[in-house]
Amino acid sequence: MFKWVNPKTKIEAELSVPEHVAIIMDGNGRWAKKRGLPRIMGHREGMKSIREAVRTAQELGIRSLTLYAFSTENWTRPEEEVSFLMKLPKQFLETDLKELHEQNVRVLVAGDTSKLPRETREAVDEARERTVANTGLNLVFALNYGGRDELVQAMRSIAVDVQSGSVRADDIDDRMIGERLMTHVQDVDLVIRTSGEQRLSNFLLWQSAYAELHFTEVLWPEFKREHFVEAIESYNARTRRFGGV
Repeated sequence: MFKWVNPKTKIEAELSVPEHVAIIMDGNGRWAKKRGLPRIMGHREGMKSIREAVRTAQELGIRSLTLYAFSTENWTRPEEEVSFLMKLPKQFLETDLKELHEQNVRVLVAGDTSKLPRETREAVDEARERTVANTGLNLVFALNYGGRDELVQAMRSIAVDVQSGSVRADDIDDRMIGERLMTHVQDVDLVIRTSGEQRLSNFLLWQSAYAELHFTEVLWPEFKREHFVEAIESYNARTRRFGGV
């Protein structure tokens, strides 16, 4: 629980904090277009919002924060933009990894990293290795990630074990499937999407089965602490029944 004064109503509230928040960081290109800038400048500006989101998550005591950094569908974007996006994880970790490590943040990656450029892959591997023993915030970057692809990979893994006889078909349940997923963190409590779009875009489909969804018109480069807390306030206004009454 944490106390927060709503800047609009000036009312103080005590809010419950979700364990796992996932963010679809949308609107970088539109932010740049509004200013007559190349799309890549929006992505660069969006890195500042990543830093603020991580610090806010730590401040609030959120256990896991998953950020949708690059989807399996993003490869279809212009080559120049894709090339720039592939450089961002290395740039971010070069400047922020020391601070993240000192703050006990554990860096994780969800997605097929084998298809990432070598320098990008080496940067995320180093981040994972250096922070593997940290016990604070789980910071998960979804890189070359797709929810359907994740489920396909999990099904293939289970199918191999069924074929070998080490797993029976009757043994397959929610827990087994969850253990084969790429994220290795608990189910999502709250999904936030910026820029006004209202869809999941193939993000954490299994983990978000009972997540609360919060959509904001704010473009990702403009997403600040107050917007994050507003999403938490919206989450607190929901009644989570998980299919019950």
